[in-house]
Amino acid sequence: MKLQILVPQYEETNEIIKPLLDSLAIQQNVDFDEIGVIIVNDGSDVKLTEEFLKSYPFEIQYVMNEHKGVSATRNKCLDLATAEYVMFCDADDMFYNACGLWILFQEMTVNGGFDSLTSIFVEESRFNGQVGYLNREQDSTFVHGKVHRRKYLLQQNIRWNEKLTIHEDSYFNILCQNLSQNVKYCQAPFYLWKWRDASVCRHDPKYILKTYNNMLDSNDALIDEFMRRRMLQQACVFCAMMIFDAYYTMNKSEWINQENKEYRDATEKRFKEYFLKHEHIWNQVTDQEKMMISNGIRSRSVQEGMPMESITISDWLKHVREL
Repeated sequence: MKLQILVPQYEETNEIIKPLLDSLAIQQNVDFDEIGVIIVNDGSDVKLTEEFLKSYPFEIQYVMNEHKGVSATRNKCLDLATAEYVMFCDADDMFYNACGLWILFQEMTVNGGFDSLTSIFVEESRFNGQVGYLNREQDSTFVHGKVHRRKYLLQQNIRWNEKLTIHEDSYFNILCQNLSQNVKYCQAPFYLWKWRDASVCRHDPKYILKTYNNMLDSNDALIDEFMRRRMLQQACVFCAMMIFDAYYTMNKSEWINQENKEYRDATEKRFKEYFLKHEHIWNQVTDQEKMMISNGIRSRSVQEGMPMESITISDWLKHVREL
């Protein structure tokens, strides 16, 4: 089998997962014997029906598992996989077009394929109540639109960190993209991150305020993993990126707003732990590297609405140490 789609399922019903499976069933110019779907139920009472799953023209393996969270459930999917390539999908998303698998299979055959592939994916969103679609490019944050050679994941022992359940994607994605030279970028989008009203990360305006600590947890685990693998350069780069991201994030208006003081205080407290733990790595990043990383993250932050910085990074780090 060429490709298996790996899907964690918790409270998603037949109706919610149907668009994903339907979008696979309409794929053009592919042999359905070459694809399969593995769905692992994460200890939920919401069960997909056998009649529904058997209505599709490709193999679907449905496994019940005890409740362990999304990262552990994805690992279970991976343990069950046998295909040459695997792709992690969320149960409430779908393929963007009917040629998506054909695009993927072409990438798998050109120049011997790839260990890890990242693609542009399409985000369905809402703007003042109106539907809109955005292209997400050069992304390492979300699981969407990423495909991996299964043996590469096994040989490099790349797994989802089961301690991470929020912002867990970036840990896995960054490892996949940095442990091989055989990494591809696909400019043809084939994955749609669908809008869902029940999605907390979409409709809660304070989602990042509430979960930035989880980003620090994810990066903390990533730096530990790079150091365990003796990949100091990667640890330095991603540590510096996290520190500058935190610094510029704290300069955004929503974080300065006094009504969000509890979130800022909690985040700075968690950042202090992170910084003191990894300060020796930060100190090994050259001034030139820091400038390049800072410029890139500042540019993105300004585009996201950040005004002029209210405090220098040196003063902010001093403030954090003194908390």
